[in-house]
Amino acid sequence: MSNKSSSRTSFDRRAFMAGAAGSALTPMTARVVAQDATAPVAQDLLLPVEVTLHVNGKDKRLSIDARTTVLDALREHLKLTGSKKGCDHGQCGACTVLIDDRRVLSCLTLALAAEGQEITTIEGLATDDRLHPMQQAFVDNDAFQCGYCTPGQIMSAVACVKEGHAGSEADIREYMSGNICRCAAYPNIVAAVKQAAPEIMKG
Repeated sequence: MSNKSSSRTSFDRRAFMAGAAGSALTPMTARVVAQDATAPVAQDLLLPVEVTLHVNGKDKRLSIDARTTVLDALREHLKLTGSKKGCDHGQCGACTVLIDDRRVLSCLTLALAAEGQEITTIEGLATDDRLHPMQQAFVDNDAFQCGYCTPGQIMSAVACVKEGHAGSEADIREYMSGNICRCAAYPNIVAAVKQAAPEIMKG
């Protein structure tokens, strides 16, 4: 009876299970280590990256944080402060610029995403000493008061005309609705777009 009892207790179940688990885990661990060794190393987002932006007809090479927006690149790095930072959430339109002739909210667009494309800001509209027709129309129609939203309004208005949405006051109001004027100069803005549209389309 005692022999049977000793033979039963000589088998250590805990030791067996520990050994089995260890042998099972070893190849899995080895595979994970091998995968880590060959995986690409993630770039540190805190390190600056090199980017070339084509702004108002000129290439501008910058070393910036990868998370920098077009708006911050323009204002903080290139000192082009015409584009305004209003809400910084893409809701007011004060930061509107043209990228490849499309109106874009520069506060929501990464500078890296705009590389290789033509960025036009309010500073790039005038030719020498001659105002762009839309700029002149805003002056003629007193289409601004405080002026803070005006650069974004003008850039959006230029695109509105080129998109073919300036055929009626209703269209102008609809397609300019993304640009907020807290001074409520909307009737004068509509008048300015109507005045400039024929000359822009002609040119």
